[in-house]
Amino acid sequence: MRLVLVGPPGAGKGTQAEFIAAHLAVPKISTGDIFRANVSQGTPLGVEAKRYMDAGQLVPDEVTINMVRDRLAEPDAGDGFLLDGFPRTVPQASALDKLLADLGTALDLVMELVVDDDEVIRRLSGRRTCRGCGKIWHVEFDPTSKENICDRCGSELFQRDDDKAETIANRLVEYSDKTAPLVDYYGAQGKLVGIDATGPVEDVTVRAIDALRSYGG
Repeated sequence: MRLVLVGPPGAGKGTQAEFIAAHLAVPKISTGDIFRANVSQGTPLGVEAKRYMDAGQLVPDEVTINMVRDRLAEPDAGDGFLLDGFPRTVPQASALDKLLADLGTALDLVMELVVDDDEVIRRLSGRRTCRGCGKIWHVEFDPTSKENICDRCGSELFQRDDDKAETIANRLVEYSDKTAPLVDYYGAQGKLVGIDATGPVEDVTVRAIDALRSYGG
């Protein structure tokens, strides 16, 4: 099965992508992993991407698409894949459709993890990161035994700028502007299925896999 996972920040895409990819026995492919691999290996695309990243600029879609093309052409993706974090915009989705057509295939399904903005802010703003070992805790879902002190190494916890409510609100606006239109794009193709992403991780996984089974996955 060839699958794309979409949803707002804090929806749990990374976690669910791992479980779903394992269930389908296909590779989980994220643009972050692709970027890191190309940069660390010093590929021509990696060198080009690093030039933009070092300048604090966004990597152009053309470079990203070509990295995705190379990754999807690898043998382990021959029988299917799960794309996490790509595409992020309708132009990227259109380019992905063309890329897959060139490879003689197409997406089977796009799964949207559905969660409201208040829940996203609750999830992300409660995260606290250890200054020592880097472990992430949560004031509500995974609290430490002593407030603001890491249970693992005893170091101080802090709230990253990315996890502050105002930053999260800005990210949600950006998602609404750029990525949410993918829902309409794939809905028009009849490839979209929405999954309630609230509640325990295990419950969300069960809903996702049940939906996949109804589509033959």
